Amino acid sequence: MGDPLCFSPDFFGIIGEVDDVIISPDTRRSQRIPPGQSQTVKWPVLDAFGPPELDAARWTLALTGLVHHEVSWDWEQFQALPRVRVHADFHCVTRWSRLDNLWEGVSTRHLVELAGGVRPECTHVVAHGYDGSWTTNLPLADFLAEDALVALTHDGAPLTLEHGAPARLVVPLLYAWKSAKWLRALEFLAADRAGFWERNGYHMHGDPWTEERFGW
Repeated sequence: MGDPLCFSPDFFGIIGEVDDVIISPDTRRSQRIPPGQSQTVKWPVLDAFGPPELDAARWTLALTGLVHHEVSWDWEQFQALPRVRVHADFHCVTRWSRLDNLWEGVSTRHLVELAGGVRPECTHVVAHGYDGSWTTNLPLADFLAEDALVALTHDGAPLTLEHGAPARLVVPLLYAWKSAKWLRALEFLAADRAGFWERNGYHMHGDPWTEERFGW
């Protein structure tokens, strides 16, 4: 079953009952801080271009490419979708780690189900943000991990703009730059395709436990 769960005391004040929360597997590790990382209790703000001018009234999310039928939602429609809660750690490539985050939003698996599933040739996903032409790439398997979601809240409160409001991708198994802020679209592809930071020297995968920070 892995190592016992280790929650901070503040976590229980936010989470209430634990039974209905998806527990990210990395939180079960006996050593939860990946190599080269330091723990922080703050949540630093980092991005490439700064927050876009965006509010929920004009927000939409589209699934395109190698799904069986393309689909999109406006804010009201997305709010009505079933939600999950995920307890996960968050590791930034700039060497900080924030433990015991509670995310709430829509499971990536459920979004793909609503698009009729992916086509057999699909292997990767590119996430598009509202901040200019910003993108990041992920293997389909990581995108569809049980603990991956499009998050609307963090630690019991709505996301703030600087942290990706109204909705951001959260993929706890990878470095935090893969958890795209200000999510606009998810594009399903038959091959890997570098995103913004990947074109500028970051790793194509981004596993914090093997320090896939830079290069291929």
